[in-house]
Amino acid sequence: MPDKEKKAFVLRVSPAMMQELEQWAAEEFRSTNGQIEYLLSQALKARKRKAGDKPA
Repeated sequence: MPDKEKKAFVLRVSPAMMQELEQWAAEEFRSTNGQIEYLLSQALKARKRKAGDKPA
């Protein structure tokens, strides 16, 4: 999805999860939002690969 078509939404996470995400993002030189977007993108790619392995 091109950047200009991104949709904003509210995500509620525990303070502990947020702290872990912020730390992980800092370690990978990403913003927290960028890290969450990256993780979601990787999860969706993995799901598509897994779905491709299943017989129709």
